[in-house]
Amino acid sequence: MATGRPGTDSCCSVEDVKLNIFRMNVSASPNIEIESTEFEVTVTMRGVFSLPDVTELVASLSTLPVDRPMQIDMAGVTRLDTAAAWALTTLSARFEAAGQRVEIKGLGAGPQSLLRTVADAMPKPTEEQMSPLTLTDRLAGLGEAVAGAMKFLLALVGYFGLFLAGLARSLRHPSEFRLTALIHHCEEVGVKAVPIVALMAFLIGVVLAFQGSTQLRQFGAEVFVVDLIAISILRELGILLTSIIVAGRTASAFTAAIGSMKMREEIDAMRTLGIDPAMSLFVPRILALVIMLPILGLIANLMGLLGGGLMAWIELGISPAMFSTRLIDGTDISHVTVGMVKAPVFALIIGVVGCHAGMQVKSNAESLGRMTSTAVVTAIFAVIVADALFSIFFAQIGM
Repeated sequence: MATGRPGTDSCCSVEDVKLNIFRMNVSASPNIEIESTEFEVTVTMRGVFSLPDVTELVASLSTLPVDRPMQIDMAGVTRLDTAAAWALTTLSARFEAAGQRVEIKGLGAGPQSLLRTVADAMPKPTEEQMSPLTLTDRLAGLGEAVAGAMKFLLALVGYFGLFLAGLARSLRHPSEFRLTALIHHCEEVGVKAVPIVALMAFLIGVVLAFQGSTQLRQFGAEVFVVDLIAISILRELGILLTSIIVAGRTASAFTAAIGSMKMREEIDAMRTLGIDPAMSLFVPRILALVIMLPILGLIANLMGLLGGGLMAWIELGISPAMFSTRLIDGTDISHVTVGMVKAPVFALIIGVVGCHAGMQVKSNAESLGRMTSTAVVTAIFAVIVADALFSIFFAQIGM
């Protein structure tokens, strides 16, 4: 004799039977039937379509041709979630973009509302209408560029003022001056740059002697190649090319070092501890440049003359004794003075630009790379502009 609650048999109740039927319907595997005729594509969907079935659904629907209208019969769908609704919305958008009609039938009010919600939430590309630039727009852009350049120059002047203030403070309070940092940066900026600067200057001297001898030989004035080498290297090329190399090496190094500290919030920690970043970061670096760049310029001058004399000996037969005699007799000391006067100014430009760029770095690696490259380009450009201004100035005063 079977036992159980009153009103139920020994197997299961009516509510249990309904629950089992519901579970059977919900767990029904998805089924997609595609029928393509000459006039229309019909897609019949049955069962459950949810997130685990999206990959199969997309793979089945992505192969449908878009050259005819489409009808989707979803009367047999027992469950539909947002993932499947997204797949259907994407398919409908593809057909509508091709100019074909899409009809979905057999859905209840709930699934229809879900499809509308997903369709409304799909990102829609916005086409920005570019209006032609007027004269006012061009003038406004020019004004913004000029204002930005002036703001940048004022920022550089401000950092130069920080360096001067830190240097004056070091003179008043020598115990606060970081001598160890200065020696370290002198080694990094100057000593380690000697090989590349010397090689560059030597090759520049060789090139000048070779090209000069080729041209002057046509006029029988080969001896003037010594004057060409001396004036070009001592007055312009020696210190200019040295400054460009130092700008590439040092401006990027300053920006990377200070920018990395700013990314790791070490500069904020220094301010919290009462340490002035200008005293500890700017003064040793810029002062090391001011000290070492004239020395590098002298090395470049000597190596340039050595390379030019060697090539003049090989190409023109000008002996070292004749080369040195012609160099001393035909070259005025003012050419050396003009070249060396530029060195401290170029050093200040490179150091200030590198430190300023480092302090502009944000808290991401992309900003560090961008500011490093910007510092190098800005420093080289500023050095060349300053050299041009020096040339005009010395020409006006007769040097």
